[in-house]
Amino acid sequence: MKTIYKKLLFLFLLLPFGALAQSTLSGTVVDSKSNQPLPGVNVIVQGAQSSTTTDFDGKFQLGGLKSGDKVVFSFIGYDSKTVSFTGQKSVSISLDESANQLQEVVVQVGYGTVKKKDATGSVTTISTKEFNKGSNVTAENLLNGRVAGLTVNTSGAPGSGSEIRIRGGASLFASNDPLIVIDGLPIENNADNNRGTTSVLAALNPNDIESFTVLKDASATAIFGSRASNGVIIITTKRGGKKLSVDYNFQYGSGKLVDKIDVFSGDEFRALIAQQRPADLGKLGTANTDWQDEIYRRTDFVDNNISIKGNLFNRIPARLSFGNTYQEGLRLTNTFNRNTISTALNPTFFNDHLKIRLNATYTNEKNRFADGVEGSALRFDPTQPVYDETLPDGFFEYYNTDGSPQQIATRNPVAQLEQTFDKGINDRIFGNFEVDYKFHFLPELRAVVNLGFDQAKGQRTKRMSAIAASAPRNLSANPQTAYAGKNEFEDSIALSRLFDAYLVYNKTFGKIDFELQGGYSYQIRKNRTYATGNLVDPALGDNFPETQTFTDNVLLSYFGRTRLSYDDTYLLTLSVRRDGSSRFIDGEKYGYFPAAAFAWKLKNVAFKNSKVISDLKLRLGYGITGQQEFGGFAERNYYLQQYTTGSGTSQYIFGNTPTPIAISNPVNPLLKWEQTTTYNVGLDYGLFNDRLTGGIDLFYKVSDDLIVNAAFADGTNFSNRGFQNIGSFSTKGVEFTLNAAVVKNDNFDWNINFNATAFKRRIDELAYGSDILLGDTGAGTGGTAQILREGYAPYSFFVYKQLYDASGAPIEGAYADLNGDGVINDSDKYLYKNADPKATFGFASTMNYKNFDFSFNARASYGARIYNAVNAGRAQYNSLLNGVLENVPTSVLNTGFNATSDVVLSDIYVENGSFIRLDNVTLGYTFPKWLEGKASLRFFTGVQNALLITDYSGLDPEITNNGRDNTIYPRQRSFLFGANVKF
Repeated sequence: MKTIYKKLLFLFLLLPFGALAQSTLSGTVVDSKSNQPLPGVNVIVQGAQSSTTTDFDGKFQLGGLKSGDKVVFSFIGYDSKTVSFTGQKSVSISLDESANQLQEVVVQVGYGTVKKKDATGSVTTISTKEFNKGSNVTAENLLNGRVAGLTVNTSGAPGSGSEIRIRGGASLFASNDPLIVIDGLPIENNADNNRGTTSVLAALNPNDIESFTVLKDASATAIFGSRASNGVIIITTKRGGKKLSVDYNFQYGSGKLVDKIDVFSGDEFRALIAQQRPADLGKLGTANTDWQDEIYRRTDFVDNNISIKGNLFNRIPARLSFGNTYQEGLRLTNTFNRNTISTALNPTFFNDHLKIRLNATYTNEKNRFADGVEGSALRFDPTQPVYDETLPDGFFEYYNTDGSPQQIATRNPVAQLEQTFDKGINDRIFGNFEVDYKFHFLPELRAVVNLGFDQAKGQRTKRMSAIAASAPRNLSANPQTAYAGKNEFEDSIALSRLFDAYLVYNKTFGKIDFELQGGYSYQIRKNRTYATGNLVDPALGDNFPETQTFTDNVLLSYFGRTRLSYDDTYLLTLSVRRDGSSRFIDGEKYGYFPAAAFAWKLKNVAFKNSKVISDLKLRLGYGITGQQEFGGFAERNYYLQQYTTGSGTSQYIFGNTPTPIAISNPVNPLLKWEQTTTYNVGLDYGLFNDRLTGGIDLFYKVSDDLIVNAAFADGTNFSNRGFQNIGSFSTKGVEFTLNAAVVKNDNFDWNINFNATAFKRRIDELAYGSDILLGDTGAGTGGTAQILREGYAPYSFFVYKQLYDASGAPIEGAYADLNGDGVINDSDKYLYKNADPKATFGFASTMNYKNFDFSFNARASYGARIYNAVNAGRAQYNSLLNGVLENVPTSVLNTGFNATSDVVLSDIYVENGSFIRLDNVTLGYTFPKWLEGKASLRFFTGVQNALLITDYSGLDPEITNNGRDNTIYPRQRSFLFGANVKF
């Protein structure tokens, strides 16, 4: 009995401990829609310190639980879910994608981040899910058509750079390129100082990019001050992860020529010559050569990328990626080959008080360039063959009786491509090291230091045969010794270093959230080029080795910003930057760039209980930004008197010794910043629980003290013209964006994005109020088809008004006498349209049905006009003979014009450049549980440059030459196939 009593007493004593016993919970977390595991989900015990995260397979194990504990599962972009622990051993959790996730998007701004819902400026962020699909070789094409107010116009050349414009740009004569910032490092947007590469962004692998943030109004960009007048594009690259994962992407594409300019075929040309110039029939050949077909080819595109993410030493989230891109251009010899290695480390220490981020990218770029030969292909006699073994070099060419090439004759375009070896190599390394420390004794205060480095070494060597080098329109060609031709070598180094340091203080006082930020920035850029060749006289050898070292360009800046939020309803942002540039003299060296923005969350006031309006925010913005990038000699300091030594074609020769001469450069000690003032009113909206979201923006910006290359008064300078601050220029416009989750259920999702932009640009003031004529007509040198005039849009067409006969046919040389003086002369020219579109549009659609995905993106432009310089300069019968017989566009049949000089400025050549382009169509299928659930596999196919609808008679209405089409590198249509494997 005594023994039984003791046992009962022992059991009674253990009961409280049993009630407090701790257990372990395990399980899996998946996406409720796709049933795919979710790695990195936070699993936290509410009110306790216990926590963990799910692994790559979505699995977790959490110990130390007591009955009644609340376990919270949370993940970015998903609704949190709470489970009560009652002793169960395992659970299966399905998380629903948050319908309100857009509200929690964090966007990059200058020197920091802000939640999208708290942004006061005009800011748009595009992340990986929204990127354009297809063969996007350079980074900027990932967001083409996806952002209101942003246009990206890319040449057909492989890996080529793009003309990027935000709200049409802000300058008339200086650069209109936006500032590009990669992980906090502003990069130099001047490919001319970087030999061997195709473009500034060609070194960045698009597969390494996590997001783009486009800052459009000055209230958002003024924190960048001196370089932000044309907007800012912030590129954030991918970071390391805590769990091991491998992602491999493969893509292959085959491209072809889509369209050609209509010229006469061989048979048609023989008939034309028999009709127009029968005396020259003996000059014709017997071939039927389509020279456009001969200079172009079917192309291959191969892209391989692999990235590995993991946690080094269980402490350092890391990412390592390798990429190779090979792309062939349509021109026979044109190729682009890029190899990249990129690494990212982003550890945190001391309970997240210290955050470190290291990014580094190395790129090796190899190019074989191909100069434009489209003009030669359009002109060359189609009755002549490509090859002729009886002639030197085996190509058909025109020779004089003494065996020398005819200088006035067009060169064989195929021979020019095949006999020109224009190769470039560029090695570039760039990255940054950032330290972000939150003080232990004052956690509201953070100190951030960012060190950036960007160095590119490039070489470009160009060799040509003697016959190709003698081409009259290839003035930069240089001979190759093996061919007794020409040779040129260029070497360059471009170096940029950055130091940023700033403090950030965040504090909440009741209903007021307060942030104060202040810092310092220093960036120095160096450029040097070296060139050699034998352009003057091959007998003298390399008689002009040239080294050009540009003056260091230094930017020294101080900046500050404060943000105030009251009751999460009223938001105020104030910023100012003081920039100093080495390009300006003391007294004008520093510029001040202030900005202010206010936002009012109307949803929290008037629509708090609305079931329709889920978000509504009014934004007001004002700011001033600067400009210091002015022209092709921007590396010089124009406030100092400088001299340039003569090139190989500007030397005195004493005996057999060439001696370069010194040439005075223009000087202007009064040159100062060009400034742009911007006003912005915006409204962000969300409807039906944010199933529909978007925004409307109205903007107006004025650029003053334009940096203009204008004439000096006679005898006042070392040149007849140079850079001065004269004139003003304004832009006003509207933007609209709509994002819609059209369908959203377990099996089918459909999301669309639509944006539209309309703006007008006007010249308010020019130097001395004088017109500036410009714009090549395509008919020799000296002709101008465009004008800059006060009160009108820039690059308006300045032409004659064509007259027509009773049947509607144009009358050659007959124009309206607009001033009524009975004489047709320059006084009768009028401003007819301009190159700016009245509106641009972007539309993207993404559908997911079970394991299938289908997406496409399209763009449209309405109202732009294009001067067809190809027709203006060639579509006349008199162009058939230029020393030798040459082809002309078939559009001559529509006009019947004979003389080029009399008709080149007719408004008949100003055409409507409106278009609709379907950029990309992609269809994919995913095997979510490949290799017994250890990996996922997606196959896809698609078409790049799928469709173009336009009334423009030229090759393509998307041109970058301010509305003048004088032949372009055509864009190819590619059929794509690829696979993506994730482990």
